[in-house]
Amino acid sequence: MADRYSFSLTTFSPSGKLVQIEYALNAVSQGVTSVGIKATNGVVIATEKKSASSLVDDASVEKVAMISPNIGMVYSGMGPDFRVLVAKARKAVQAYKRVYMEEPPVRILVQEVAGVMQEYTQSGGVRPFGVSLMIIGHDDVSGPSLYQVDPSGAYFAWKASAIGKNMINAKTFLEKRYNEDMELEDAVHTAILTLKEGFEGQMTENSLEIGIIGESTVGVYGGERKTMPLFRKLSPAEVRDYLANIA
Repeated sequence: MADRYSFSLTTFSPSGKLVQIEYALNAVSQGVTSVGIKATNGVVIATEKKSASSLVDDASVEKVAMISPNIGMVYSGMGPDFRVLVAKARKAVQAYKRVYMEEPPVRILVQEVAGVMQEYTQSGGVRPFGVSLMIIGHDDVSGPSLYQVDPSGAYFAWKASAIGKNMINAKTFLEKRYNEDMELEDAVHTAILTLKEGFEGQMTENSLEIGIIGESTVGVYGGERKTMPLFRKLSPAEVRDYLANIA
């Protein structure tokens, strides 16, 4: 019976499910693991960065993307789908900035991206995005924030979360290790340790991608020279230092 509904995105099955969304979540669970942790003074996202071949130039593989100076995003699932969402998110940032003359709060950007993903669950001739996202940022309204957005368009704020292939084990590990007094430095260590739990092979600075934002990343931005926490990716040398500390 389920097969009658599995090819239609816009038709509910008798059990009340949109089966294509469940298939999209299966695509996410086949992607590499990504982790996000909110600390008292910042937020971190980290993911495995695996190339299909040793001949691929690692510098061309990007899984953590900056959306605006105060917001960053990582994904698990299908890379090309993520690229489309990054472009749409950056356009949404510019549209907000043109009207309000400031960077958007994290929640506003998350709502925009989730709205796009939800639209692709009830339109004919399209399929859901095969990615789950983790979006982090810092704003004057909420301070440091971590959100997860799923293919259905559902989004939630998290203290710590994981998506991708090793999601269940990673979340179990985070539940044991996370505490609300954790600072950004500890959060980065915990994120690396969480990924290490299910990592296959040798973990190096080239097999991880980490993005952070918080009080330690404050910088001056824009023509008005506003001082604010800025999102940035850790360099391979910085990742190597973190790996050396937890070895």
